[in-house]
Amino acid sequence: EHGPIAGFGVASFGPINIDPDSPSYGTFTTTPKPGWTGARFHDALDEFNAPIVVDTDVNGAALGEWLKGAGQGCNTLAYTTVGTGIGTGVVRRGKPLMGFSHYESGHILMPRDYSLDPFPDTCPFHSDCLEGLAAGPAITARWGQSLSELGSPPEKVALIADYIAHLAANLVLLHMPDRLIFGGGVMKTPGLIEAVRKATEVKLGGYILAPQLDPGLQRYIMTPGLGDLSGITGAIELGRSAAN
Repeated sequence: EHGPIAGFGVASFGPINIDPDSPSYGTFTTTPKPGWTGARFHDALDEFNAPIVVDTDVNGAALGEWLKGAGQGCNTLAYTTVGTGIGTGVVRRGKPLMGFSHYESGHILMPRDYSLDPFPDTCPFHSDCLEGLAAGPAITARWGQSLSELGSPPEKVALIADYIAHLAANLVLLHMPDRLIFGGGVMKTPGLIEAVRKATEVKLGGYILAPQLDPGLQRYIMTPGLGDLSGITGAIELGRSAAN
């Protein structure tokens, strides 16, 4: 109906190889999702004879928000999803950043008070990483329900917010982005984004003085302007870049 496919843009969960110079570009690596390790997007899409750009879901969401969402006007933007997993994408003037692979913020190790939170965590790879302590499955495993289903009790919201704020403060210190955006199902919990702002400001301790960091961080730490469409918006842009 719309003519031949000009290009594919893939914004995928990971871990996945996103180095276009690598022979295994587009291949899943150590993902805990059963059956996906070793799968490659190109194997499924090469039959269309169209160029393919593969990136992470959070890089795609960061790109979408930078183009059309809450990240418009930013030079550097960090987008974090807190849902079934946790990950962060960082874009600089529309270009997703990476090193030899994509960033893995969900597996940053967390400082813990075991008397306050004795939960053993759910990550099959690490003890005390952010994803194993604060992602949706970890919350359900710890308390039997999601935060929203529990009625968003302040003390439980504050515990999860403190873990997420540890990441937020480190993103500021490592990347100095113009804005932090937090999306994903867990971040829809009433009161959570406000608690993250408060805890992040405390952790930064007034060390960073910049106009971007408004008092209370209400303009600095935001939810997605595109709602649940951040990722697909970024993936379409990746497809355009593939076609061009």
